[in-house]
Amino acid sequence: MNKSKKIRMQELVELLNRAGKAYYQDAQEIMSNYEYDKLYDELLALEKELGITLSASPTVHVGYEVLSELPKERHEKPMLSLDKTKDIGALKDFVGDQKALLSWKLDGLTIVLTYQGGMLQKAVTRGNGEVGEVITNNAKMFKNIPLQIAYQGELILRGEAVIGYRDFEKINAEIEDVAAKYKNPRNLCSGSVRQLNNEITAKRNVCFYAFTLVQAPEVDFHNSRACQMEWLKGQGFDVVEYEMVERDTVESVVKAFEQKIEGNDFPSDGLVLVYDDIAYGQSLGRTSKFPRDSYAFKWSDEIKRTRLLEIEWSPSRTGLINPVAIFEPVELEGTTVSRASVHNISIMEELELGIGDEIEVYKANMIIPQIAENLTRSGVKEIPKACPVCAGPTEIRQVSNAKALYCTNEECQAKHVKSFALFVSRDALNIEGLSEATLEKFIAMGYIKEYADIFHLDRYREEIQSMEGFGEKSYQNLIDSIEKARVTTLPRVIYALGIANIGLANAKMICKEFQNDVEKMLQADMEALNAIPGVGEVIAKAYVDYFSSEIHVKRFKDLLEELMIPKEEGEEKEQIFAGMNFVITGSVEHFANRGEIKALIESLGGKVTGSVTSKTNYLINNDVTSTSSKNKKANELGIPILSEEAFLQMTKTEETE
Repeated sequence: MNKSKKIRMQELVELLNRAGKAYYQDAQEIMSNYEYDKLYDELLALEKELGITLSASPTVHVGYEVLSELPKERHEKPMLSLDKTKDIGALKDFVGDQKALLSWKLDGLTIVLTYQGGMLQKAVTRGNGEVGEVITNNAKMFKNIPLQIAYQGELILRGEAVIGYRDFEKINAEIEDVAAKYKNPRNLCSGSVRQLNNEITAKRNVCFYAFTLVQAPEVDFHNSRACQMEWLKGQGFDVVEYEMVERDTVESVVKAFEQKIEGNDFPSDGLVLVYDDIAYGQSLGRTSKFPRDSYAFKWSDEIKRTRLLEIEWSPSRTGLINPVAIFEPVELEGTTVSRASVHNISIMEELELGIGDEIEVYKANMIIPQIAENLTRSGVKEIPKACPVCAGPTEIRQVSNAKALYCTNEECQAKHVKSFALFVSRDALNIEGLSEATLEKFIAMGYIKEYADIFHLDRYREEIQSMEGFGEKSYQNLIDSIEKARVTTLPRVIYALGIANIGLANAKMICKEFQNDVEKMLQADMEALNAIPGVGEVIAKAYVDYFSSEIHVKRFKDLLEELMIPKEEGEEKEQIFAGMNFVITGSVEHFANRGEIKALIESLGGKVTGSVTSKTNYLINNDVTSTSSKNKKANELGIPILSEEAFLQMTKTEETE
């Protein structure tokens, strides 16, 4: 019996380590969090029963080895995991006659910050708990991190870098390749924090929330963690929301936190309980993996049983076909749920999903629907050999640690639908009235085969007006939007083509480099493109590969025949801001958004950055007297702070000089 249990233990160690590596290093999911926790608890129980712990067991390893080009650094003190429970009674027993702080357990990336002489000196990721990655330059790009504080001694603190759900959804929406989309905010945050180019980090709206003060030796905190947290607030840090609790108040405070989950923008996978009495907590010491002064509480997921009705296979314009589980509707956490992404074939096989199976579903972090367990496990019977849209052949490909299904037909209608959806999107040609559903209908009817065909939909006036959802008015609105879209910019057109890895910002850089000369752009080689700041080898190759196709070139030129691209105002304006760096913050009044201010600055030769530094020439903020971190920094460095009115006046003045 023990032999079979030891074999099972080995299986669990291997499986959990593989899942952990996929999740933390490769940003891939090969099993749900629920499944991981269940297998982890099974392994823990076996280790306790047999008195055996394997050297590779995740129960004794606090993280995974870091694999990147970022510099490595050993932590002065090991960063341990937290023991966890789902039992409120265990939390009460833990508190006992002590006072404790109960706070959010944020689901991001743990960061250690070091300040010297009031300045941020170093930022290091948790890594494997003993060795982390130095990400100082990236941390300086975090949305809310203070680069300078009042305290002049050595300060070391820990906190969580997170990306909110709204930013997560916005960033994912901008990623055209479905295979490249991030599975959850934590994976996006990890990828954003560990960038080799901190410009990318700056665009991701990473926030930092402090949760532990490690040391500030010259400050008396009166032996209280709550005092530490309030002191950190006074230094300009955002700290995790916390409440002081005693044994009798633990349950009510846990419930109060639970009620806030739905309205939270930031991801959280539970709560953390830590003794307020610092000396008492330290006196308890630690186990090989866990500190004894704190405890993690994970939500008891509301799990409902239902029946799997079908697997919906959803093709993308990249060819990836995503499996989505459709099941009999159930109520979870106050909402009706009937579908959940299965992510890939590997997870389907792990769950042995078959139509008609009785499954258990829940909401991960009380937000995202997922399959917890398959109770009947009839097995994966059929993986489509033909694409559900074009009927072209499919193939299973190994993508990192997971198997995924792809349509191999380059002419797949779904690929065209997604491409055209990008083409008409807001940052591209900005044509209203052409949803994916409408595009799919038009393509199926043969109205649209190439991008240029969109500008001739008036040929099918009667047919379109007779279609469901269309009438004379909606048809005319569509035609008006199409005609309006004829006047556009070349960067928008380049972006609209859907060239891999080329967003609107990259398109602007390329067009600017070649002075909007189409022939020069078509003849551009790898060397010329690589030389453009912000482009790089990957983007250059994608661009060259795209225009090496005669079909693509013809499609592009045919499209340009339908468009009117006026000479950009910036080409005729004196570059009065050449060599100047601007930072924009706060709300805007005279412009639609900050992007419009940025466009004006760039058209006059200037550059817009995300943070105030010694290289900044002007900070634009309508609230010039604000005590925001950017205003403080600008005042410290003697950088002028301009209102929009002052900025606009400066452009007029300098233009007429």
